[in-house]
Amino acid sequence: MADVTIIGTGNMARGLATRALAGRKTVQLLAHDDKAKADALAAELGGHVTPGVVGDEISGAIVIPAVYYDPAKDVVAKYGNALDGKVYVDITNPVDTSTYEGLSVPDGSSAAEELQKSTGARVVKAFNTTFAGTLVAGDVAGQQLDVLIAGDDEDAVRAVADFASAGGLRPIVVGPQRRARQLEQAGFLHILLSANDQLPEFQWNSALKVVPAGS
Repeated sequence: MADVTIIGTGNMARGLATRALAGRKTVQLLAHDDKAKADALAAELGGHVTPGVVGDEISGAIVIPAVYYDPAKDVVAKYGNALDGKVYVDITNPVDTSTYEGLSVPDGSSAAEELQKSTGARVVKAFNTTFAGTLVAGDVAGQQLDVLIAGDDEDAVRAVADFASAGGLRPIVVGPQRRARQLEQAGFLHILLSANDQLPEFQWNSALKVVPAGS
């Protein structure tokens, strides 16, 4: 058994697994189709990482598909009832890549809410405003990363907040699952800033930070 199951072997999977290991969590790492990729990342990460492939039984109570929105829907469909009761962390920003003018979910909804319609897992929105490289480092310019969290299930939200905190990050619960709509818009804006060649200081190494008065 593992504390957390991370699906994917890309940059976000590396960042999330790094934070998990920093928090002394055990990790199940599932590649999409090539176990060698999971083996290689597990060897790079060290620590308690068990590699596998999508289709293997999920052993983590927390499941984090480190994938884009459409592949996330495929994960939900593939695992079906096996996700029931799991804490499912939706990290996606469902950007409409045909236009880059908005998001590809219906108006008045979010990726988290759309995924929730298809699964018995407890979907929590988190980590969509943190970039992969900053997760590996754990901070930006010496500033602790904020993890903005939205969800309807209090126990699931607490589990994600505890996961973030254990990994050296600052969890901020912004409200119920519907607040994922605002988080995804914020994530989209952060992406646009980083993709803007006229703002080289923001290119994939920045973070959204909430600074309390008097700090």
